Amino acid sequence: MIRHEFAELDGIRLHYAAAGEGDLILFAHGFPEFWYAWRKQLEEFGRTHLAVAPDLRGYNLSSKPPRVEDYAMPLLVEDLRRLAAHLGKQKFTLVGHDWGGVVAWAFAIRHPELLDRLVIINAPHPGIFERELADNPEQRKASQYILLFRSPMAEMMLKALNYSALVSSVLDDGLKKGYFTEEDKRAYLDAWSQPGALTGGLNYYRAAPLGSFVGGKVSGISSELPSLNVRVPTLVLWGEKDAYLLPSNLNGLEEYVPDLTIKRIPEASHWVIHEMPDVVNAAIREFLQAKR
Repeated sequence: MIRHEFAELDGIRLHYAAAGEGDLILFAHGFPEFWYAWRKQLEEFGRTHLAVAPDLRGYNLSSKPPRVEDYAMPLLVEDLRRLAAHLGKQKFTLVGHDWGGVVAWAFAIRHPELLDRLVIINAPHPGIFERELADNPEQRKASQYILLFRSPMAEMMLKALNYSALVSSVLDDGLKKGYFTEEDKRAYLDAWSQPGALTGGLNYYRAAPLGSFVGGKVSGISSELPSLNVRVPTLVLWGEKDAYLLPSNLNGLEEYVPDLTIKRIPEASHWVIHEMPDVVNAAIREFLQAKR
């Protein structure tokens, strides 16, 4: 069911996987993943939609611009806008997890007129995350990995022993519990091994303005946005055992997102899309079918 294509987007070549036809539902992955993270969503939503999951810029088979500034948020948002236009769709539903969710928040703020629905999975709203980094010592502690990922030694540490750190954080639990297979592991190792792919993914962290948390100016990701308000019907799914992004990132979210539905998943972690794909798919399906 899944087919693979490339889109040439003003100097950026995006590889994407697609299934089905009809209204577009676009899935944006996080770090350190690639289109494959959404394979079970492509199978499910390809039955009723044109379901598309790109390798975001810097990842796997897509273009990997060399400069850190090539990963600034406005450029990441523009990639998704151009991909939707390439697919001939004027409006669509956008689903994002982790960094893909951060880009999805920014997209919804910049281009509400292009979205029917927004679905966010374990990805913090920029205004809330800035608050949490400033005021919540537990979130600052949970975010210390960001400092490593921004450092010059990040590639060497993550590549060591055949990407053992990434295998441990992303795949090991699933390999033990059975929701990842050895075939899945080979797919991830192949994607991580693409020339420049690891640096491309890490450049999302390096390009992000995270203010005083990283020893810079007070400004954060919100400095790249025209506002913090989201004028799109939004579903937020949150695995509450997320060790990196604490559930406190949900507190006060309704102040920025008036049309908001939150579904907490107490037994799931940051990797809820892999741990509980049926729960994720059912929640998205219900949200798409709900009348506003």
